[in-house]
Amino acid sequence: MVKLRGGTVRRRFTILYATGYLVSGVVLLSLTYLMSGTQVTTRAPEQIPTGPSTLPAAQQRIRDLEGQLSAVHAQQDHQLVVGSLIALVVTAGLSLLLGHLLAGRVLRPLRLITAATRRITAESLDQRLAVAGPADEVKELADTVDGLLERLEASFVAQRRFVGNASHELRTPLATMRASLDVAVAKPEPAAQTLALAGRLRTELDRVDRLLDGFLVLARAEHQHGEALTDRTLLSLGELAEQALTARAADITARTLTVDSAIRPDAWTHGSAVLLSRMVQNLLDNAIVHNQQGGWIRISTARDATGARLVVESGGRLLDQDEVDRLGRPFERLGAARTGSEESTGLGLSIVAAIVTAHGGRLSLRARREGGLSVTAALPAATGPRG
Repeated sequence: MVKLRGGTVRRRFTILYATGYLVSGVVLLSLTYLMSGTQVTTRAPEQIPTGPSTLPAAQQRIRDLEGQLSAVHAQQDHQLVVGSLIALVVTAGLSLLLGHLLAGRVLRPLRLITAATRRITAESLDQRLAVAGPADEVKELADTVDGLLERLEASFVAQRRFVGNASHELRTPLATMRASLDVAVAKPEPAAQTLALAGRLRTELDRVDRLLDGFLVLARAEHQHGEALTDRTLLSLGELAEQALTARAADITARTLTVDSAIRPDAWTHGSAVLLSRMVQNLLDNAIVHNQQGGWIRISTARDATGARLVVESGGRLLDQDEVDRLGRPFERLGAARTGSEESTGLGLSIVAAIVTAHGGRLSLRARREGGLSVTAALPAATGPRG
């Protein structure tokens, strides 16, 4: 994987630039050394106007001068080589620094594109890179990414619109079917088979109705991703949890579940009352439906520096964390034990995940070491009415 920020590409550019400079410097130094090694020939005077007694002394003097001249040339060559090597080392270091700066300058547009692309998610596909500058390869890459984001946004919007419209339109034939069943059952002395069939059909219609309701809530929550919630208000997660427990008291009693609540009233947040109420209800329903007879549920709310939190835990069998991580997706379930209930649509936790994301929060699903599931919905905290 190519890493742009201080990573592989910049390092490669720096090394290539410095290596090219170093090779050029070595070639130049070699040529300088070869040219400086040219021998200087000396020529003795054609006629030395001296007598026989001074000739040996003159010849010795000439040899001494030639030796001194050779020593000077050798010293000059040595100084030239040493100086060239020092200059080569210094300039090589400077070339590394200059190459690093030039590589950073060249890669700066790519780093900006990478950072902007990382900020764009499925919830913010309306953002664009909009890179300005000359029509070069970097501009072409940015425009290509913008085109891809535009196509993805159109696809996501069309998908959410279709789910919402289809779920809404299917309510009409469902209502017609339910009315037809009521008419058939309301006839004088209906047959026993008619009553049994009507009961089964009404149960299935209720399941389809819950499924469509889940689709509508999921479509609305996903539509709010990256957009402002129009019905945002100050809410207490503790009050929503109390309301959900009261509404599901009959279901809890029917399964003889023990409820341990640690609900605090100061877990305030801003959000949609409809969506957040549905979030709490779905978490509690998930703990009730996918629990063992005579099991337990622990529900708590809290507020700290990280935000307002709602935690719902339930007992049960040991779960695989890899499978639990997928429960936030639509229609994901854990084995036959979690699909046996006729009340399960497979959308409960995916709706919760969409609602939490729409409110700028974070959903955590964790398989308990002792068995069962722990779900934490963390939302941005808000100041309550009493500060």
